[in-house]
Amino acid sequence: MSRATSGRPSELPMRVQDSNRMSMYTTPKSKQPSFGKLNIPKPQSMTSERRTSFFGARTAGASMPRNSTMSGFGGTEKIKDTRPLHDKSFVQQCIKQLHEFLTEQGYPGILSAKILQSPSTKEFVKVFEFVYRQLDPTFEMPNSKVEEEVPAFLKALRYPFVLSKSAMYSVGAPHTWPQALGALMWLIDQVKINWSLSKQELLFSEFCEDSDNIEEGTEYNKLLLEYTAEAYSKFMQGEDTFDDVDELFINKLKKMYNVDEALLASMEEKYRILSDEVERLERESHTDRLMTKRMDRVKLQADLKKLQSYRSNLDSFKGNLENRASELSYELEVTGGQLESLKREQNELQLLLQNQKFTPADVERINREKRELQQTIASLSKSLEDAEQHQWVEEIALSKVKEKAELKVAEYQKLARKLKLIPVSAENACGHDFEIRPFGPGCMIQHKTQIQMLLRKLVSDVEEENSRLANMKLSLEESSEQVNSNIMDKSNDLKQMREQIRKVDERLDSDMQELAQEEQGWAAEVESVENHRTILEKKVTYGYDEAVQQLKAAQQQYHLVLQETNEERRTVANNLASVVATAVNHLSITEKCLEDLHGRVERFCSKAVEEDEAAVQKLRETLKNFTSKASGL
Repeated sequence: MSRATSGRPSELPMRVQDSNRMSMYTTPKSKQPSFGKLNIPKPQSMTSERRTSFFGARTAGASMPRNSTMSGFGGTEKIKDTRPLHDKSFVQQCIKQLHEFLTEQGYPGILSAKILQSPSTKEFVKVFEFVYRQLDPTFEMPNSKVEEEVPAFLKALRYPFVLSKSAMYSVGAPHTWPQALGALMWLIDQVKINWSLSKQELLFSEFCEDSDNIEEGTEYNKLLLEYTAEAYSKFMQGEDTFDDVDELFINKLKKMYNVDEALLASMEEKYRILSDEVERLERESHTDRLMTKRMDRVKLQADLKKLQSYRSNLDSFKGNLENRASELSYELEVTGGQLESLKREQNELQLLLQNQKFTPADVERINREKRELQQTIASLSKSLEDAEQHQWVEEIALSKVKEKAELKVAEYQKLARKLKLIPVSAENACGHDFEIRPFGPGCMIQHKTQIQMLLRKLVSDVEEENSRLANMKLSLEESSEQVNSNIMDKSNDLKQMREQIRKVDERLDSDMQELAQEEQGWAAEVESVENHRTILEKKVTYGYDEAVQQLKAAQQQYHLVLQETNEERRTVANNLASVVATAVNHLSITEKCLEDLHGRVERFCSKAVEEDEAAVQKLRETLKNFTSKASGL
């Protein structure tokens, strides 16, 4: 916990305001907030309104000294609890405030005002642990000897009164719960004081971040001790305000912390200037008339929607009122008619009463008979009440018995449905009705005769069926053993077949590799034949071209010789004819040779292709036979 809660508080009763149950120390705590803010809060002045003590009204006046129960700052005398803990209204007020506090802080357990009227020890410990965790979030309640730990924790927190260990064993008792409730309220006050001091520490924390913890020094402790002694002495003299002591203490703290008043004033002035500038800028930003009109339009539209909804609500309310008025008018007419009939009856009875003449003996007799009748009515009404009471008790007993019977019937129906006996068309019903109808005349006879006999027959049938199924089970087990042995034999055969298939697959792979190698050889041979054919074709084409060129050259030479030797044509005609015949013979012979060579090449190629096709067909047939044999294996 922080120093605000771990410091030594006063052993006197804590004084709080009645409005919010908030305790406020008049003496300072062990940690004072650092200075440097513009406004320093002071304790509220109580000159105009006297504060009321949480522990009872204070009898000392403003000038009357208080009777101290301590010697100096410490003492061993027990303090009497002046709180009206045995006042029911005060206890109810404390319970209400405790319930509100737990609800606001999010108490995790089940919480209600009824439980807080007389809680158990376990519930009280849970509430105590929850409230204590508001002071110390790391607090964990021990699991053992809780009745001894709670008073010890309160004593450690300087609780001014004694909460005995025996009271913790029966917290919810009427004579112990008010003391425990008072301890919880005191602890809640400590939590609220801790929260208020924590807020002040957050408010002034930025001014002491770079300090060297002056509050831990001897100067601060000395100053705090002097302030505490002076304030306490004035408090014991009956004063409730300590403005002069606070002002003196604040001045000394300012000197200790070296507070610069000029710097604070300049910061105040700067803050005022910036605030004026912000207000001016806000006013300038709000001068946009169009934006203002738009905002007004939005507001008016919202108001219009609200008015329309209000009008619709008024119309519906008006319709309801009209309907109610019509109903009331009808009831008024009916009531008026009844009133007229009652008036007429009253007049008739009054007239009859006036016409009757009774003697005093008749009146006495009538009164006596009236009293006897009243006594008879009273005795009969009492008998009727007793009979009704007895009937009510019997009906309750009957309803309990009926509920038990209905539960048994429901269990029977559930079990029958599970056994498929209900409805009549169920699997195991065999056309019989096993359902128990609601209680009525003759139901017990039905249960004893029909359903019990059917159930007994069903049990016998089930036993016979069980014996038959047991015999069948034995036969099935024997057949299962035979099947298992056959399965083992077949599995061994299957393993052998798999081994054979593996060997065949290996042989097939080797044969396929050999076939692939042969196909590669045949492909190389076909490729060489194709190359040889292309070479031959190239050679034949070259010889034919050469012969054609020679023919062209001879023709050219012939034309040249014919042109040059026109005069020698006659003389060399025979020679030229022989030359021409020789050339023609040579050409024919060359053409014949080329044609023969071309025919031989074509025949050789066609023969090679046919042989290749036959070999490929033979290989395909061989592969097909091999695959058929392999699949057969």
